[in-house]
Amino acid sequence: MSSSLDVPPLATDTTHAKSPVRQLSVFLHNRVGALLSLVKLLNEHQIEVLGLSVQDSVDLTLVRLIVTDPQRAEQVFTEAGHSCASKPIVVVELKQGVHDLGHALSGLLAAEINIHHAYPLMVRPNSGRPLIALHVDDPEVGGESLSKCGFKVLSQDELTR
Repeated sequence: MSSSLDVPPLATDTTHAKSPVRQLSVFLHNRVGALLSLVKLLNEHQIEVLGLSVQDSVDLTLVRLIVTDPQRAEQVFTEAGHSCASKPIVVVELKQGVHDLGHALSGLLAAEINIHHAYPLMVRPNSGRPLIALHVDDPEVGGESLSKCGFKVLSQDELTR
């Protein structure tokens, strides 16, 4: 005779699953005012830039962005003739600022996760603590590793409130 207490019910509710933060990458011609035009285009569509990284070369500039509405931003870029790529990225909150950076990096190293690039965000939702965006080999494993080390990994929804 078995009771319902023998086997715990399976969690089937996926409505509370966190949506990963999406990073958009856009190539711009290396011209004065090109980044401003891109930001104005987003602002015209009520999309705010939360974080960005700019890497230029002689002819082109690679702009990586975290925005309030990545799906809509991708559509806006496409309609404006900009090629755009989207990928998941890990955004982690550093509790004690720069003192936590080494601890976070150690957590990723322990999980054998490689960091391709990183940059700070311009927003600090709720806690006022610094945020860093990390593009890693495996965002899901990287996020889990950071969570196990006691770090808060943010979702897209938490950034856009």
